[in-house]
Amino acid sequence: MNILVCDDDREIVDAIEIYLMPEGYHVFKAYDGIQAIEILKKEDIQLLLIDVMMPRMDGIRATLKIREKSNIPIIILSAKTEDADKVMGLNVGADDYITKPFNSLELIARVKSQLRRYTKLGTMQVEEKQNIYQSGGLMINDDTKQVMVDGEEVRKLTPMQYNILLFLLRNKGRVFSIEQIYENIWNEDAVNVDNTVAVHIRHIREKIEINPKEPQYLKVVWGVGYKIESIPVQ
Repeated sequence: MNILVCDDDREIVDAIEIYLMPEGYHVFKAYDGIQAIEILKKEDIQLLLIDVMMPRMDGIRATLKIREKSNIPIIILSAKTEDADKVMGLNVGADDYITKPFNSLELIARVKSQLRRYTKLGTMQVEEKQNIYQSGGLMINDDTKQVMVDGEEVRKLTPMQYNILLFLLRNKGRVFSIEQIYENIWNEDAVNVDNTVAVHIRHIREKIEINPKEPQYLKVVWGVGYKIESIPVQ
């Protein structure tokens, strides 16, 4: 699989390549957002690791641009103290973030986790029994990875957003805390993850709700968590 690493610190890019190559990944390198976008146009890239602060085009603007045409997993590289960068990265469509300095085991685990979801989302298998989940006008066909609302296909869900929505719809009517959602989707312990989950929830609402501020499907239960409302199918 091809991974694009984008950071203006060449030593960090080289270090990430050293971590990823033994795992069988082919690493492409970019040193600003413009270079990253050019490589994405030419090469078949399965995942992007991108820094926030870079010359010419930073990671936030690059992610916004990439999300116009691509749903590949994007992991933001951010400084440990810059919480605003993490939230902003998730706001514009990144799937996850890693704080610098990071260790090789964490990097590899997060990369593999994102690639598993992306590969699963992109693999359309025809089976005799369709895995269809529905609440009112909201429907997911997990075999074809289609999300529909009132007969209209919902596009541009990232793999992470799709997995959160699928998890909640499979368990419609049941309330899950932020920690439970994180641990079920990310498959790791939830530590200070409120912003991460909340940003993804907001983006899902923007794509499936007529009025995201008064959601019909994805509802908050204050002080407890989130749920997909169980609505009879017409």
